[in-house]
Amino acid sequence: MTRRTPRLLTVALAVTALALGACADPDDDEPTPSASGAAGQFPVTVGGLTLEKRPEKIVSLSATATEMLFAIGAGAQVTAVDEQSNHPPEAPKTDLSGFQPNAEAISAKTPDLVLLSNDMNKIVDQLTALKIPVHLVPAAQTLDDTYRQIGELGQLTGQVDGAADLTRRMKDDITKLVADLPKRAEKLTYYHELGPELYSATSKTYIGSLYAMVGLENIADASDADGKSGGYPQLSQEVIVSADPDFIFLADTKCCQQSAQTVGARGGWGGITAVKNNQVVALDDDVASRWGPRVVDLLRAIVDAVAKAPVA
Repeated sequence: MTRRTPRLLTVALAVTALALGACADPDDDEPTPSASGAAGQFPVTVGGLTLEKRPEKIVSLSATATEMLFAIGAGAQVTAVDEQSNHPPEAPKTDLSGFQPNAEAISAKTPDLVLLSNDMNKIVDQLTALKIPVHLVPAAQTLDDTYRQIGELGQLTGQVDGAADLTRRMKDDITKLVADLPKRAEKLTYYHELGPELYSATSKTYIGSLYAMVGLENIADASDADGKSGGYPQLSQEVIVSADPDFIFLADTKCCQQSAQTVGARGGWGGITAVKNNQVVALDDDVASRWGPRVVDLLRAIVDAVAKAPVA
């Protein structure tokens, strides 16, 4: 599988993941810890999943969940991760797939907890039949979803304090980043590129909500006004050039080698304000497609770029 394949799959799966998160698994409900679980002890219950003891052989088939686990202090409990879990570097990477999960391959790792971002191939039922505990960590729609998921993982891993500390630091960092922005009379506009096929994300998506926090106006919103694209419309070159965004944010720099130079070389794009004013911003593809602890890094990259733009 090439780097580009999971990027395209991410666009296709984003809406599915959100739908699954809304109706497929009781684990996605607000956590309901037992009396002892609140203190990081066991047994503990989150949604419909009860763990009698702290898991010591966790298999994470979600790159975001992997980042969350290591950030809350549960890294030593992780024994295997999927092929897309590339952060932190010490994560025990394997050839397990989160896009095409295989129950037999997962079971061979003898996990006492499996984390997934979606229920592809009805893998939850397969693992449950094998008596392997499973918890879904679906694509977040809001920052509050991120904080809730971090808290749930803290409870399930016995790392309650670590999860609370991480959430507190994230909230403090985000509040400061947004507060430090210069005040503008008019909103600046932007285009967020998921791939050179010109798929984007509207303000109703997780990534779109971050840009809204920074006070930017999304040119993709009009292309999915009816919501039929699930917040991920494919734009045309004509629409983008006509919208003339003040910023272009590229989330396809690693997968597809896009840059300010390649964007400027596209037919008709040389006259876009973002290109003329050197406001084409290269993002890290992985950071821009996950909803874990590094969302602070993503927001910082956006804020830094906007702060450099002249205030009218």
